[in-house]
Amino acid sequence: MNMPSGQNNSHVIPCIRNCCLDQQDICLGCFRHLDEILAWRVMSEAEQQACYAKMRQRKCAHLAKLSGGAV
Repeated sequence: MNMPSGQNNSHVIPCIRNCCLDQQDICLGCFRHLDEILAWRVMSEAEQQACYAKMRQRKCAHLAKLSGGAV
């Protein structure tokens, strides 16, 4: 999920091969929504970067939930 700034990620897929969707269709491996997973290859660079930001937020929220709010 970490992309060096300025790197073109149009061919990089954030999948970590740990796919498991939760009840909201969020992958607990990469933290993309199912719709984002399906659309990844046709997303623009800006859309992918926005998706990375959402993925980071989702991962932080998931980790906070697991730790009882203390991350």
